[in-house]
Amino acid sequence: MQVSLENTANLERRLTVSLPADRLEGVVGNRLRELARTANIKGFRKGKVPTKVIEQRFGAQVRNEAYGELVRDSLGEAIRQQDLKLAGNPDIKAEPDGEAGEIRFTATFEIVPDFGTIDPATLQIERVTSSIEESDIDTMIETLRQQRRQFEVVERAAEPGDMVQVETFAETDAARVPAEGAERGATVIGSNVMYPELESRLAGMKAGEEAQVEVTFPENWRVADLAGKPAKVTLKVLKVSTAKLPEVDAAFIKSFGIKSGKLEVFRQEVRANLERELKGNLAQRLRAEVASKLVEAYKDVELPPRLIEAEARGMAANAAQQARQQGQANASFEAEQFMGAARKRVAAALLVGEVARQNELRLDNKRLTETLQLIASTYEDPAQVVELYRNDANLMAGLRNRVMEEQVIDWIAERAQSNAKAMSFAELMRPAS
Repeated sequence: MQVSLENTANLERRLTVSLPADRLEGVVGNRLRELARTANIKGFRKGKVPTKVIEQRFGAQVRNEAYGELVRDSLGEAIRQQDLKLAGNPDIKAEPDGEAGEIRFTATFEIVPDFGTIDPATLQIERVTSSIEESDIDTMIETLRQQRRQFEVVERAAEPGDMVQVETFAETDAARVPAEGAERGATVIGSNVMYPELESRLAGMKAGEEAQVEVTFPENWRVADLAGKPAKVTLKVLKVSTAKLPEVDAAFIKSFGIKSGKLEVFRQEVRANLERELKGNLAQRLRAEVASKLVEAYKDVELPPRLIEAEARGMAANAAQQARQQGQANASFEAEQFMGAARKRVAAALLVGEVARQNELRLDNKRLTETLQLIASTYEDPAQVVELYRNDANLMAGLRNRVMEEQVIDWIAERAQSNAKAMSFAELMRPAS
């Protein structure tokens, strides 16, 4: 095998690999002979199928498979010979103008930049600490009551917290939405299910009353005919209902699987759930902090541009998919909008990989199993989820990458300098604005 290496850009390389064609022919011949011994073809006894028939039936498929394996194997050998660290998948192209009797292909790829020796002890990170208080348990129980609330129709005007059933239609200079009739829906005042200006206007209205509100919808509004446009929206209240919360009695407690129905047992269970949630949040926050400080420390290192562009395109596609799932049928995003975030993601992934390589860190299989079991435990049939992962190479590869990344970041966090910051559980769990 002959290998030549070119530097096509600061972080881009092109490998040209040439190898004797008889290596491929040898593999193809062996596989066809094996098929001739084992193939079941109508009209022939097993093991007696003529070579010509085998070649006609399976030749193209066998040759393609053998060629792909030969390219992968020889490329891997060439990369090891040249001591290259690839960043992303190579672009492989066959070269038809090779010498007679040889197979030649090129592989173009980006390489991991030289970060030098990465010393976690130079990082200064913030470790958030928190604990579960009795007031947090009270808040959670109140949330559970809200989730089990029932609504009763009332004749009075709507107030915050009431559920209002409403008909709406909107008129712009160009269109009426919907074109005919009105849309029916329901919202709890204060929940922001509806556009905020419309929802707040429902307060003080009774069943049968109408109101008109002039609003300008945002550019990314889920209804394309209204997005970014001023409109006059007509609201008609159909029904007002007030919430009735359940008492925290034995029946309520038993509905959560607490057979005794005792309040103290229920509170212990709520505490245990909150502590699991707290532990996960603190770990996630710490990992994000480590990744952020690691990326910041190496912000001046050039990163593979094609890898960043590919990550940005993937983020744009995911954002569009999520928007469409939320009702924005025509949502689309440009990769350029995600270049900054993509750069940070790529930097974090490359740095984590380099830390693992420099310190010879290996995947902890026990941790992999525990993570898989934790994921599965959130589903109705955990055993089925575990089996799904075990039988899907892509799912398992993604899980291994995730666990390895978390493992390396935790390793870095243990060795970094840190200062503690105390936060209440409520503050910790509050969504970022």
